[in-house]
Amino acid sequence: MTMMPGLIDVHVHLCFEPCADPFAVLAQETDARTALKASGHARETLRSGITTVRDMGGKNYVDLDLRNTIRKRELMGPRMLASGKLITMTGGHGWPEGEEVDGPDEARKGARKQLKKGADLVKIMATGGVMTEGVEPGSPQLNGEEIKAAIEEAHKAGKKTATHAQGTAGIKNALRAGIDSVEHGIYLDQEAVDLMKENNVFLVPTLAAPHWISTKGREAGIPEHMVEKSDAIREVHVKNFMMAYRAGVNLAMGTDAGTPFNLHGKNSFELILMVENGMPSMDAIKCATSNAAQLLGISRETGTITPGKWADLVILKGDPLKDIQEVDRVHRVYQHGREINPQNLMF
Repeated sequence: MTMMPGLIDVHVHLCFEPCADPFAVLAQETDARTALKASGHARETLRSGITTVRDMGGKNYVDLDLRNTIRKRELMGPRMLASGKLITMTGGHGWPEGEEVDGPDEARKGARKQLKKGADLVKIMATGGVMTEGVEPGSPQLNGEEIKAAIEEAHKAGKKTATHAQGTAGIKNALRAGIDSVEHGIYLDQEAVDLMKENNVFLVPTLAAPHWISTKGREAGIPEHMVEKSDAIREVHVKNFMMAYRAGVNLAMGTDAGTPFNLHGKNSFELILMVENGMPSMDAIKCATSNAAQLLGISRETGTITPGKWADLVILKGDPLKDIQEVDRVHRVYQHGREINPQNLMF
C-alpha cells in the first residue's frame, strides 16, 4: 500500500448536482434542497481521499454555511475554503448564481459584499464559459479595471483571488490586474504563460470538466450549447495545459466537480487525465498535495506528511507512481488524524 498526504481539490462546486444540466437543477430547487445535496456531496468527496477543497461558487451562500458546519464538526466533509457568489458582469458567465456588476465601483462593492459574508477568496469571471447559454468561452467579459478593483479589495483583506478565464484576452486582463490563480486557462498563449511565471500565478486546468461533457454528450441529455462549446475547446485545452507545465508554470489540481457528470467523490480522475496527457505521475500528485496547499496558503498545515501538520492522510491499495489509476483505489482516509468511517454522517 501507499500512504500519501490527503488530496486537495482547489476547484469544486459542492452545491451542483453533476447531472446533464446542473444550472437548470440549481435554479429550480430550494436553498434547503441544495444544502441537503451539498452535504452529501461533501461526504462523498471526503470519503474518496479529498481532505480539503476550495469551493468556487454555490447558491445564495449555501457554500459558506456548509463550510461553517463542517468546521464546527457538525457534519462530515472536507475542510473547505469558499468563495460565496462569483463576481460577473450583467448577463456574464454564471450570472444566475453570481453577483452581477458593471464598472469598477460595482466590482469593488461586489467583492466587499463577499468578504462581508465571510468568503475565503474572491472569484472573478474574466471570460465567457461553456455552461452558460449565450456566452462564448473565448470572449472577455469583466474588463481589466473591473477585475483590478475586485482584486484590490480581496488583497486589502488578506484574501486571495481566482478567475474563471478561458479566452486569451480575458486571461491577460486578469493577469495584469494581479490575479492569484487562473482557472481553466484554455486559450493560453506564450505571453500569458510568461506573465504567470513572472508573477507566480497558478494554473488550475480542470481537464475533467470538458472531458465529461464531451464524453457523455447529447445522448446523456447535456444541452447542445454545452456539448458544442466543449467539443471545440478540448484539444486546445490539453495542448495549452502541457505548454504551461513544460514552461514551469505552477499548477494545482482542480476538477470543477459538479459540472455535468463530473462526480463528487471521483475527483482523483483529474490526476489520471493529467498523466494520460503527458504529466509524470509524481508531478500530478504534487498538483493535488504540496502545490495545492501552496496555492491555498495552507502549506504550514497540510500538503506533505510532516511532523506538526494536520495528519490528513490517504492510504491507497497500490502504488500510484507505477499506475496512476491507483489514486482511485482508496483503502483508508484520515482527517486531522481521525479515520473517516464511510458509514458516518458526522464525526
